[in-house]
Amino acid sequence: MYYRKLGKTGYNVSAISLGTWQVGGKWGDTFSHAHADRILGEAVDNGINFIDTADVYSDGESEKAVGNFVRSRSEKIYVATKCGRQLNPHISKSYQPEVLRKFVEASLKNMGLETLDLVQLHCPPTDVYYRPEIFELFDRLKSEGKIQNLGISVERVEEALKGIEYDNVTTVQIIFNLFRQRPAELFFEQAKKKDIGVIVRVPLASGLLTGKFTKDSSFTSGDHRNFNRNGEAFDKGETFSGIDYNKGLEAVEALKAIFPNQENLAPLALKWILQFDAVSCIIPGASTPEQVTSNLQCLSVPDFTEAQLIQIQSVYEKYIKQEVHQLW
Repeated sequence: MYYRKLGKTGYNVSAISLGTWQVGGKWGDTFSHAHADRILGEAVDNGINFIDTADVYSDGESEKAVGNFVRSRSEKIYVATKCGRQLNPHISKSYQPEVLRKFVEASLKNMGLETLDLVQLHCPPTDVYYRPEIFELFDRLKSEGKIQNLGISVERVEEALKGIEYDNVTTVQIIFNLFRQRPAELFFEQAKKKDIGVIVRVPLASGLLTGKFTKDSSFTSGDHRNFNRNGEAFDKGETFSGIDYNKGLEAVEALKAIFPNQENLAPLALKWILQFDAVSCIIPGASTPEQVTSNLQCLSVPDFTEAQLIQIQSVYEKYIKQEVHQLW
């Protein structure tokens, strides 16, 4: 494992870290604390020291599992959670400082921690980024010792650029992968200038970039890859990075042609992200300990040749860019 600085937080975090949206099992399954513990153990045993969760993951059970695990270990493990997605309706008006304060205090209770290393606004509506009183709340929470840092998790590049105008925003969590390349333009440049930690989520496009899916692949009824392909429940960009599933499969086949001996594309997809020095860490999820191990294989992937990078980019240009580049 190697480590990178997480922007203004000053934390040195594992380049490959862990997202816990599906840590208790596959999306849609019943949460299992024992299973979550095995995944978390595999991650930390392999040098991962940054774990990202959220209060809405399995209705708080993910936070509880992460907290129990972190308290059981002697290593320093940085914990990030998120708040805001519990709001119903999830609109700007619902975002009120005292409500968010209660969410943060509930997360502390869930995890049994005295302070949170990083709290992130969880993909709030765009209008929230224009309300300074929301961001000021987290300065007060920091002065009270309840949090150490504020970050934002965003859907769109424009939200990221607006969010980092606030001095107390230290990190941005954003979707970036072979099929969602727009952040590498203006946003990465501005993040580096302002010393913003960049946390990459959905790095494998909901598993599409593993290369293991086919037209016949099926997903359970509770899996967002089944029910949110057109944005029925939340932002469409969260599911397969907003790409039409069949179009994505075509692009994956084109990538396989570039790397004909690579059965699992996940390490290559993660390696591609790590070539960007603006990226602090990647938080791929894992439904099993074996998926953690698979993700870590990217650390031993050789650097891409110039010819390979050109071929990879041509796949994006041919299959993906026109459909998604300007949408997020």
